[in-house]
Amino acid sequence: MQTYAYGFPRLGENREFKRAIESFWSKQISEQELKDRIKKLEEDILITYEQYVDKFPVGEMTLYDNMLDTAAMLGVYDCGGLDKYYDLCRGKNALEMTKWFNTNYHYLVPVLNSANFRAAWNKPAEKKDLFKKGIPYFIGPWTFLKLCKNTKKENTRNLLLSLADAYFQLIKDFEEVHFDEPAFVMELSQEEISFIKEAYKKFENLNTKIYLFTYYDSVDFLKDLYELPLKGIGLDFVNGKENLENIKKCGFPEDKLLIAGVVNGRNIWRTNIQNTVALTKQLSLYAKNIAISNAGPLYHLPLSTEGENLNEKLLKKVSFAKERLQELKLIDEACKGDLTAAENWNENIDFGVNETIKKKVADLKDEDFVKLIPYEQRLEKQKEILGLPLFPTTTIGSFPQDKEIRKKRADFRKGRLSQEEYGKFVEFKIDNLIKLQEDLGLDVFVHGEFERTDMVEFFAQKLDGIASTENGWIISYGTRVYRPPIIYGDVSRPQPITLAEINFAQSLTKKPLKGMLTGPVTIIAWSFVRDNIPLSDVAYQISLCLRSEIEDYEKSSIKIVQIDEPAFRERAPLKKRDWDKYFNWAVKSFNLASQSKPETQIHTHMCYSEFGEIIEHIIKMDFDVITIEAARSKGGIVEDFQRVDFKKQIGLGVWDIHSPLVPECGDMKKIIQRALEILPKENFWINPDCGLKTRQMEEVAKGLKNMIEVAKKFRETDAVFSGQKN
Repeated sequence: MQTYAYGFPRLGENREFKRAIESFWSKQISEQELKDRIKKLEEDILITYEQYVDKFPVGEMTLYDNMLDTAAMLGVYDCGGLDKYYDLCRGKNALEMTKWFNTNYHYLVPVLNSANFRAAWNKPAEKKDLFKKGIPYFIGPWTFLKLCKNTKKENTRNLLLSLADAYFQLIKDFEEVHFDEPAFVMELSQEEISFIKEAYKKFENLNTKIYLFTYYDSVDFLKDLYELPLKGIGLDFVNGKENLENIKKCGFPEDKLLIAGVVNGRNIWRTNIQNTVALTKQLSLYAKNIAISNAGPLYHLPLSTEGENLNEKLLKKVSFAKERLQELKLIDEACKGDLTAAENWNENIDFGVNETIKKKVADLKDEDFVKLIPYEQRLEKQKEILGLPLFPTTTIGSFPQDKEIRKKRADFRKGRLSQEEYGKFVEFKIDNLIKLQEDLGLDVFVHGEFERTDMVEFFAQKLDGIASTENGWIISYGTRVYRPPIIYGDVSRPQPITLAEINFAQSLTKKPLKGMLTGPVTIIAWSFVRDNIPLSDVAYQISLCLRSEIEDYEKSSIKIVQIDEPAFRERAPLKKRDWDKYFNWAVKSFNLASQSKPETQIHTHMCYSEFGEIIEHIIKMDFDVITIEAARSKGGIVEDFQRVDFKKQIGLGVWDIHSPLVPECGDMKKIIQRALEILPKENFWINPDCGLKTRQMEEVAKGLKNMIEVAKKFRETDAVFSGQKN
C-alpha cells in the first residue's frame, strides 16, 4: 500500500514565508532574494514529504495565492514581474477575496471576461527537477472555473471546454499530474456533471496520468466520476461520510487507484490507527488498488507539535501537519502487520469537564434565544440615548499593532514586563487612540484592541476549556497568519474578559464606545474544536460566556456592543441540504449571546463571504446594526439586502483595508451612492471593510480622515436637499 500526502503548510518553522514576502514589500530584500528564500522553503517541504510518504505534489508553493497563480498560468492575467502580481493581491487593482470553501483560508477571486484561455505559464514545469517523486500540482479546471467570477456571464460549458484545451497544453508533457478538484463535492446539477465529463474527455488520449483529489465532503456523482480518464481518485473518508456508502453501492473501478483520505486535514485530534486500519480493510473489499492519504490539504493545520508547551494530556491527543504524515506511516505499517507504534498512539483521555456549564446548556429553553422587545421599539430607545448624526461613522474594532506593541507583548509573555507595566502600556495606547478619534471626529469609538493578539486567541486565553499554542501558526490569506486555539473541554468564563480595557476607554470620552466581542460561531470556526459533544453545545457554552460579558458591560453603562461573526457563512456545510441544521444552531447561538437590555445597541460584523446565499439566515440574527465588507465588490452586496427588504441598520465597508493604498474620497463616494439607491439614508453607517490591525497608523489616519470627510459631505448634501424640500 502506498502513502500520498499533499497540502503541507508553506509557512515554515519560523514563518519564513511571511517574513520573506513582507521583507520584499518593505524593500528590505530584492526580488531574487525573495525567490531564493521561497525556493529553499519549498525544498525543505519536499524533504519532509520524502521522510514519511511515498508520493507528493510539486508546485504547491506560491508567492501569495494559488488561484491567482492558476489564472496567470491560463493567461487571465499578465503577472510578468512581481509588481504586477502583488498589485492584484493588495494594490490598486486588488482582486476580491473570499473564503476557500467552508474554511478560514481565503483566496483571490479571478475575474473571467472571456473564454480565451491559453497555456501562458507552466509553473510546475519550472520545478520538475526538484524531486523525482514529486507530481506536478494543479488546481483542477472545474474548481478553478467554479471559484472564479464570471462577469460577462459566459456560457459555463464554453468556458470549461476552453479551459480543458489550455490544461491539455499545460499537462501534456508530464508523466503524471495532481489535480485538486474540491469543487466536485459541491451540489452539482446533471448539466454541470455533463460539462465536466465532456471537458475531461479531452484528456483521454494523453499519456499523462491524472490523480484527482476531492475533499471537504463526499462526491454525489461517483459513477460519473469513474468514467473520467483518471489514474487515481482521492476521496475524503473523514469529512465525506457518504463516500464509503457510495462505494459500497457502486464499487470501485479495477483500473483506477483509490486514494483514501483517512487522516483529518482540518482538525487536530489524533487518528485512531486501529479504526483506520479497519476502514482501509473494508475499502479493500471494493477497491483493488488503494493508497492512503490525508483527507484534505494539510495547510489547515500548524506545522508540528514539536516544542509546544501544551498540557501533557492534551499533547497526547493532538496531531499537527508533520504528525499527520507520521500517522500515514503508522497506518501503512499497521496494515502490513506492525502494530507496535500504533497501539499507544491515541489514548482515550477525557479532561476539562465542567458540570455547571453543561447543566446551563441542558436547561436552556426556547425563550432564552428570543429578545422580548422587537427591533422597532429598541431603535427608538437607542436613538434617544445615542443621539448619533445621519451617516454615523465608526471603525470595525482593531487598530494597527506596530513593532512596539508586539515587543511589549512578547516581553510580558516572557516575564520581562510585569502585569502592571504591560497594563499601563496598553492604557497609554488606548489613551492616544481616543485622542486620535476625537481629533478625526468619528461618531462611535473603539478602544483599538491593543491588548489582543488575535480576535479569537485573546478570548481563548481568558476562557476555561480552551488552550492556545506557542507556534501553532497557520495562514489565513497571503501572509496573514493566526494561531487557532484548541477547544478541548467545557467552556466557561472565570472572570470578565474585556471589561477593564473597555471601561478605561469609555472613561476617556463622552462619545459612545463599542464593547468588542468575538461571536461563538467565529470562535468555533477559527479554533480546533472537540468532537465528543455536539457542536451546538460548544456554541451555546461560548454564548453564555459572552452573554455574561454583555451584562457586565451594561452595569458599566457601555451602550454599544459589537459581536463579530465573520465566519458565519464560512462554517456552513458545503451542501445546502445540510444548511438548516447548521444555521439553526448558528443563529440561536448569536441570539443567545446577544441577549441584552433594549437600550443596548447590538452590532455584528461579517466579511469576505458570499452573503447573498445566506441572507435569509442573516436576517434571523437579532442584531440592530450589521457592518459588512463591500469595497472590493464596489458595494454590490447591497442588492442582496434589497432582495429581503432589510429593515435594520447597515454599514457597508467603503475602504479595502487589505490594501496599503489610502482610500480616495471619490471611490468611497461611489460605493455609498450605489448603496443609497437601495437603502434608506437613516439606516446607513459608514465604516471600513474590516479591522485596521494590519495597516500602518499613518495610512489609517489618512484613510479615516477621508472617510469622515465623505460622511460630512453626504450630511451637508442631505441638509441642503431637505431644506429645499421644506
